[in-house]
Amino acid sequence: MRLFSNPQFLAIYSGLLTVAFILTVSLGLERGDFSLRHVSASEQRDSRQPDFDQLTVHRINVVEPDGTPRLIISDRAEFAGEFYHGKETVRSDRQDSAGMLFINDEGTENGGLLFGGYKSKDGSLHSFGHLSFDEYEQDQTLSLDTQQDGQQRYSSYQINDNNTTLHTPEVDSAYAKVRALVDGPEKEKAMAAALAKYPMRLHARASLERDPDKAAALRLRDPEGRTRILLRVAADGTPAMQFLDASGKITHEWPDASVESKTQEKK
Repeated sequence: MRLFSNPQFLAIYSGLLTVAFILTVSLGLERGDFSLRHVSASEQRDSRQPDFDQLTVHRINVVEPDGTPRLIISDRAEFAGEFYHGKETVRSDRQDSAGMLFINDEGTENGGLLFGGYKSKDGSLHSFGHLSFDEYEQDQTLSLDTQQDGQQRYSSYQINDNNTTLHTPEVDSAYAKVRALVDGPEKEKAMAAALAKYPMRLHARASLERDPDKAAALRLRDPEGRTRILLRVAADGTPAMQFLDASGKITHEWPDASVESKTQEKK
């Protein structure tokens, strides 16, 4: 123990460590161990961001740092219900398709994408697709739809208007109770009362359609959703334009049917 506390031993030991340090640094500089080296992007990647060639999942929940849901991507079995301020509630009518659900900054539904298709047991073909964007806590104001059921096909691009009532849990619950009633006068009365208290009708204002009868049509509607101008090309290629009043009566038409009728009479 006296040896390790001897001043001469400590001086020699310190000198040897200094010499070893100098030799290590010198050799490292000679080999380039301390030079700056480029680090590739793959080496810089955070281990918390793994890279996959393929990823198989049933549902993906995209959330903000505070946990607020913003986007749900899901198969049919796990498809999302309805979101309101970050809370999800069950929607039994959303179990027949896969797709995506769009959610706004506050965690409330803001639109979505649905799609599906199958061949039924009788051999008929079915397919559908729906893309929509909603107003704040209201229904869709812009939608793109396509539907096929056997030989019947329909596609449309539609612009809608909403009433001022917001889709709060209270309002949705009130309408759910009415829809659960048995069809009949009492249900109609209850629905009228609900509409009076919470006006929520969605009014179509404009649509570009491919109708089931194979006609292509452009419909322009008034604020109540009534068609006022109809531009149409029938399946046989015949064009027509109609102007209608609020009751649906044609006020002007091209080609003018009455003029054409008179022309035929003269011939």
